[in-house]
Amino acid sequence: MKIDKRNLVTLEVTALGFGCLNIAKSYGPPADKAKAIEIIRKAYESGITFFDTAEVYGPFYSEEMVGEALSPFRKDVVIATKFGFEIDPVTRERLGMNSHPDYIRQNVERMLKRLRTDHIDLLYQHRVDPNIPIEDVTGAVADLIKEGKVNHFGLSEAGAATIRRAHKEYPLTAVQNEYSFWSRDPEHEVLPACEELGIGFVPWCPLGMGYLTGKIKPGHQFHKDDMRFSARFPRFTQEAIIANQPIVDILEAMANAKGATPAQVALAWLLAKKPFIVPIPGTTNLKHLQENIGTINVKLTAEDMQELERAFANVKVFGNRVPEALAAAHDIGVSIGTSSVGTHGKSPLPKNM
Repeated sequence: MKIDKRNLVTLEVTALGFGCLNIAKSYGPPADKAKAIEIIRKAYESGITFFDTAEVYGPFYSEEMVGEALSPFRKDVVIATKFGFEIDPVTRERLGMNSHPDYIRQNVERMLKRLRTDHIDLLYQHRVDPNIPIEDVTGAVADLIKEGKVNHFGLSEAGAATIRRAHKEYPLTAVQNEYSFWSRDPEHEVLPACEELGIGFVPWCPLGMGYLTGKIKPGHQFHKDDMRFSARFPRFTQEAIIANQPIVDILEAMANAKGATPAQVALAWLLAKKPFIVPIPGTTNLKHLQENIGTINVKLTAEDMQELERAFANVKVFGNRVPEALAAAHDIGVSIGTSSVGTHGKSPLPKNM
């Protein structure tokens, strides 16, 4: 299947990418090796060439599976991964944030081995480190770009002030924040900053952790390892599942008019918002993969978009998008209700400023 291309600045990618979090954790236990490799390769065979992972997914398991699955097609794909957490390479224990320049270099060397490649196409800082100036982080990645080990740099869950500071040091290719039909946080400052500066935007959880597919109904039984249940995501209590049904109803109404599914409308909505937006839905289910890819046949007109926005303006989203502990790790200006205007973001200023 031919999937249209989009540009994250100078990096050409398929308009839909494939997020590789789910194969390592998320909504249940990790996919076994054979299944993980199968779904990644099926995504490639179906036309997707943009794959997103991170060292912390597993940890390491997602990168390992991406590396093995895509090694036969390495020259034909774009691989994005993320650093930002200190992880014991032996025990795989997470030890907190660490974006010290020396540690970034160590991380990248390990990433290259896991990904079975000599370069990373797009390297993100996974979360803004409150202890390291973003200029130091950006400078470290810029050095790796000069050495040919990294091609492009991006930020994840960053607010506008941090984006501007990093972009001034070295041009950013993409920002990856959560964004979907029911999570509008980037619209108040991050998307405008990306559009102004000419930076691509890659929404994670574009299907609202599965809720926007319409497949999660009252009484849904979550696996004990499903982080929506185990980490107590506020929008996945039984109360929230019931209260947020009107949001799914909006998508279902448009889906019925388009001969599509709610998931396809949710993804098509993102694609229609801006030409520099590239969603990265992930799955371990082959049927869901084909459903997601079918989004390319769903075209939303300006009138369709207005209808969706009018309907959304009349409903209220019940529950925060992430638990408080996770929200605390986000940069200033990332979440609705915060603004980085007049601040320098979450990372400290360099000592010489």
